[in-house]
Amino acid sequence: MTLAIFDLDNTLLRGDSDHSFGDFLISKGLVDAVQHKARNDYFYQQYKNGGLDMVAYTEFVVSALQGMSRAQREALHRDYMRDFIEPMMLPAAEALLETHRLRGDYCLIITATNRFITEPIAERLKVDALIATDLELADDQFTGRIVGIPSFQAGKVQRLTQWLESHNARGTPGMAPLGMEDSVFYSDSFNDLPLLERATRAVAVDPDDTLRGIAEARGWEIITLRG
Repeated sequence: MTLAIFDLDNTLLRGDSDHSFGDFLISKGLVDAVQHKARNDYFYQQYKNGGLDMVAYTEFVVSALQGMSRAQREALHRDYMRDFIEPMMLPAAEALLETHRLRGDYCLIITATNRFITEPIAERLKVDALIATDLELADDQFTGRIVGIPSFQAGKVQRLTQWLESHNARGTPGMAPLGMEDSVFYSDSFNDLPLLERATRAVAVDPDDTLRGIAEARGWEIITLRG
């Protein structure tokens, strides 16, 4: 069984779910349009430059959700899935996932985006597991703080290592332990270089310019899911 690992934003999706959630909140009139867009774009540029402040960004994302009940958050997310995520779905990405499933591979999404945003997306894509940045809850309210290590840059390697240890310790009847010795990782971003270097096979998917140059130099496969 191959461990098939997938980045989410701009890899399996035609766009960034984190950044688009800010646009969604603006469209719903839940935030100040001018100020929120400016901050959202600022953080997105930080990410593209490789220097995202995950603590500050998480506080920013969660601020609009504070005070909402779980039912209100879930209803909001259903609208977000319908209006913003479904148009980002890539038929070729879904076909790639299905190819791995038919081979009997274990499909895992690992993303820096928080679990609130990404868990319903992972369920929609029918993957076996999701590793995302986890948010702290107190009295069923997001505090704005992160639980554990953000799954960003080298944090993806740390979170995946922890997840593999936990998953293999629990064990699944009829399933061999999972490991990086037979793994493939699909990503669009140079931010994922630490995990790309750990995978048995690294695949650059519609990569940014930096990752494209690295992939070409190292002979990594480069594919598009947007054709």
